[in-house]
Amino acid sequence: MIRFALAATALVLGFSAVMAQSDPIAERKATMKTIGGATGLGAKIAKGEEAFDAAKVQGIFKTYVDSGKKMETLFPDSSKTGDTTAGPKIWEDQANFRAAQVKFESDAAAAATATTDLASFRTAFGTVTKNCAACHETYRIKK
Repeated sequence: MIRFALAATALVLGFSAVMAQSDPIAERKATMKTIGGATGLGAKIAKGEEAFDAAKVQGIFKTYVDSGKKMETLFPDSSKTGDTTAGPKIWEDQANFRAAQVKFESDAAAAATATTDLASFRTAFGTVTKNCAACHETYRIKK
């Protein structure tokens, strides 16, 4: 009886994990919106429209790192088509696409360490967001 209960629990947990990944396009969009929100806040800070706040800045870079790691799993072959602007080059050039994701995450982690004031934030933020622009230029379908 215990084996049956453990097996049933494992099946339910496995099914839940599959269901969470069942719509990678929607998850990608949500993750990109999270990144966009962090970038919007960062832009306001960099422009001086919002005061430099070390905690907020660290939150921006943490969002980038966490979202970058999450994005690694959100481009399965089953998500090549649908309501997406992900370009075919993602699947044609997986090695470079993955390298771009790793660079984004690593630059964001380095930026978090390097940022101590507004001037260093502006430099670090610019470096990280250049990754976004480069990836979108190469791997995104333009509307």
